[in-house]
Parts: sequence; structure tokens; C-alpha cells
Amino acid sequence: MLPYHLYTLARCSTTEVELDLTGPVTLAAVLDALEAAYPMLAGAVRDRVTGQRRPLVRFYACQDDLSNIAPDALLPYEVAAGREPLVVVGAIAGG
Repeated sequence: MLPYHLYTLARCSTTEVELDLTGPVTLAAVLDALEAAYPMLAGAVRDRVTGQRRPLVRFYACQDDLSNIAPDALLPYEVAAGREPLVVVGAIAGG
């Protein structure tokens, strides 16, 4: 699931994006597939050079904050099986 600003940038009609992955379902694999399917998102979720998550982007699944997991760590089985979404949240900062 993508926040409003990312799904409009990707020109999607809905916040939910379905991706087909081969191999282990890791955060890096999901982001690679997302950027391959929607090239306009390259650099919006993670830095193009370092591959690190942008500071104000968070990842959630199965009621857990997955923002600080290693990119090559396996995502929960429920996400890999398509039963639960991986939610991308654009955090709000400021005062």
C-alpha cells in the first residue's frame, strides 16, 4: 500500500499495488519490484545511491514497524503469501 503522494506519482488508480516476486520476499526485493514496475518511484522511497530508506518513509506489516530491518531480511510470511499488505507510510515532520 502506498501513501497518496506516491501512488499519484506512480499514476496508480488505487493505493494498493500488487507485485509478483521470484525468490525470497525481502524489503529490498519488494522495493526493486516496485521501482521496476513504477520507474517514477525510483529515488522516492529509498536513496538512489545508497539504497537506504528515505528518512521520512516508514514500512509497516502485521502491526509491526519494519522500517529499520535489514533490506535483505525476510518479510513476514503473511506479506509474502499476499495475505497482509506491506504498508509504505510517508511520515509527517514539522511543528
